[in-house]
Amino acid sequence: MKIAIASGKGGTGKTTLSTNLAHYLATAGNVVLTDLDVEEPNSGLFIHGKTIYETDIFKKIPLWKSGNCLLCNKCKELCNFNAITRILDEILVFPQLCHSCHACSELCPTNSLPMENKILGKLQQKRYDNLDFVESRLEIGEEQAVPLIAQTIDFIDEKFHHDYLKIFDSPPGTSCPMIEAVKDADFVILITEPTPFGFHDVRLAVEVVRKLKKNFGIIINRYGIGNNDVEEYCNEHHIPLLAKIPNQQQIAKLYSEGQLLWQHIPEVKRELDQVVAYLQNEGLMK
Repeated sequence: MKIAIASGKGGTGKTTLSTNLAHYLATAGNVVLTDLDVEEPNSGLFIHGKTIYETDIFKKIPLWKSGNCLLCNKCKELCNFNAITRILDEILVFPQLCHSCHACSELCPTNSLPMENKILGKLQQKRYDNLDFVESRLEIGEEQAVPLIAQTIDFIDEKFHHDYLKIFDSPPGTSCPMIEAVKDADFVILITEPTPFGFHDVRLAVEVVRKLKKNFGIIINRYGIGNNDVEEYCNEHHIPLLAKIPNQQQIAKLYSEGQLLWQHIPEVKRELDQVVAYLQNEGLMK
């Protein structure tokens, strides 16, 4: 099963929940935690361990070969992303705009745009006790997170089979990277905070997961600092409220030290128990 942990905004506790839930569940079975926030992955600050595999991830971009080119402009006309243009007798390719669709390369009448590898990012796999942890990190200067997220999920599907529970620490927000991370999930946990910003953005996330026809529930982090808007919203719209993680100074202290919470804070373990019980009742895990 794939469980994606997402949010409408950054800083609500996705990584806190992802790392603690994954480590907690790994005490009873096989779990792989994947940090799909490839532009700023930080689950590795809490999940250490021995690196057992790492590799570069590439995307394909066209490289113009001038020798046989007819300057027919077909490649420019085909590209929906304006990644190719012509200036006088030169064809220019803009790698940051290219979506690797291969159309220009495949349909060029003189094969003047062969596709070549360009590094997109790096993937690393670590093992921490019984927990497997996979992190992908976008190369500095790259602008497209989605291809790296997609290839990382493909790696997880190929390497970890049905006996693994897969937890995805998704990118924040509701744009394309978040959608790529949650679109194949069996269940989505949206984590928010009881503030006006948190309430506004979690409603956007709810709209997204409903458009994707995903089963989902909400967790409130830093419970006690704001108002009851999120709880009332969940009741009004019949959204499962899975847990309420309290706002405690000790939690902030442990977090700042890069420590996991559930082993030290009984209230956090209690809330994780509620999440696990819900997932078991829904048949999402044993």
